Amino acid sequence: MKYARLTKEQFDELHAEFANFLATQTIDKAEWDSLKINRPEVAEQELDVFSDLIWEGVLSRAEFLEHFSKNHIFLFKCFEKDVQSIVLKSLVPETDFLTKDGLQWLSDNMFTENIEMKVGKKVFTEDRNGSIFELIQQGAFLSDGQLFTQINTIIES
Repeated sequence: MKYARLTKEQFDELHAEFANFLATQTIDKAEWDSLKINRPEVAEQELDVFSDLIWEGVLSRAEFLEHFSKNHIFLFKCFEKDVQSIVLKSLVPETDFLTKDGLQWLSDNMFTENIEMKVGKKVFTEDRNGSIFELIQQGAFLSDGQLFTQINTIIES
């Protein structure tokens, strides 16, 4: 398995897609039910293959990621060969970017000495999708890129 198995909730959301996937494997509902009981290892393999297919599609389309922690915000823009990053760090230890008040504080203090901002770029040395998946495993999530774009526009002006 290249990525990670989808959660039960994700499989529930993708029920129709999973049924179509099984159909492409010429597995109907009766056969699927039989596989789960009589050959669970084969059923597990089908779940893993489907999970990897879904992850591959999602990661191939991934453009922006965000990761928030108490005192840091990591913003990423993914390209084909590299990823750009903007890292915001609060120099005020009491700040908590995981709260609404913390985000309001960021808005009020964005371009003051209370915020350290670093911009970077990293070339994907391995597989692009695998690198993006690693960021997700570390707590990043896909985003619309609005925050990255706003801050990057200000930085570049």
